[in-house]
Amino acid sequence: MHPALRSDDLARLRRQRPYPAVSVLMPTHRRDPGSAQDPVRLRNLMAEAKEQLQADPAVTRETRMDVTAQLDQALAEIDLVHAEDGLVVFAAPGEHEVWMLGRSVPERVVLSDTYLTRNLVSAQAAERPFWVLAVSSDHVTLWSGAAERVTEAHTGSFPMTRVSENFDAERLERIGDVPSTFTDEATRQFLREADTAVGAVLRNDPRPLYVTGEAAALSLIDDAGTVVRATATHVTQGGLAAGPGDAVWQAVRPFVEARAEKDVAGVLEELDKARGRRAFAAGVDEIHQNVESGRVALLAVEENYRETVRDSGGHLLPADPGDLDALDDIVDEIVEKSLDTGAQVRFVPDGTLTGMGGIASTLRY
Repeated sequence: MHPALRSDDLARLRRQRPYPAVSVLMPTHRRDPGSAQDPVRLRNLMAEAKEQLQADPAVTRETRMDVTAQLDQALAEIDLVHAEDGLVVFAAPGEHEVWMLGRSVPERVVLSDTYLTRNLVSAQAAERPFWVLAVSSDHVTLWSGAAERVTEAHTGSFPMTRVSENFDAERLERIGDVPSTFTDEATRQFLREADTAVGAVLRNDPRPLYVTGEAAALSLIDDAGTVVRATATHVTQGGLAAGPGDAVWQAVRPFVEARAEKDVAGVLEELDKARGRRAFAAGVDEIHQNVESGRVALLAVEENYRETVRDSGGHLLPADPGDLDALDDIVDEIVEKSLDTGAQVRFVPDGTLTGMGGIASTLRY
């Protein structure tokens, strides 16, 4: 089970695998009455995956037994008490993974030589992940934030702890030589190392960075290093290096929300400029055509926008979910294709794109 999606996770999961790579997707519920049916639906979907393995002549007995065992192990690891809005199970020879997502997914079982990752891609883009660096004089922790929660990240050099040298405080006080916590060279060096360490994390997984700590700690890490000074939003609140996660989230929440509002305003401004220069598209049909040709530069999608369509031969038309030819995850497909072609993807609150069909884009040419 994984707490948050990272860019390197997606790159790893999207690699080609030996056939069959099994993807089991299921919408889940955080509370009753829907959550009461989730265990039954999950068992049924896992049984369907095993039936497809059994019926596929391209799957050898040895491979089928391997992947079936992986599915069983994944099922044993799933705790639906902590379900979010979507569940994705991946299983292939010798491996399995389980992901809980903050976005709903269509109910599907797919056998292929790659995992079905478009829903993970969409979820990561929608969650707007960020980092929080919590600083004290002898302890620095890194927190991964997304979708109104933060969890401590044990990655790179984090968490970092410095063992302070013992000294006779009473004697030093008598001679007026007690060192300030945030002026001694050992603390400066420690925070310089933390600055370097968070820079390495950002290179591997770029996200907005917030740094929390006492004013003196923030001043010193700015002075000692370069990364935090250049990239981080400062949150002057100490005592968070040891958590808990909820306290860290509450400290940074106003700053995260302010950034989100600023981002939405920027997206709307870009769309308005694009409309003026006739480099604008809206609606799934028009955008789908443009994303296939690599023209989409910025894609804006309302957070809960979904559209079920069918391909009529060049155009996408609305369809009922029960239509056998329907594509019920066309929005997630557009998101993944946009990212594949180098476009920026921004999810915005519902109602932001009123009059644009819930989805709009700027075009490269």
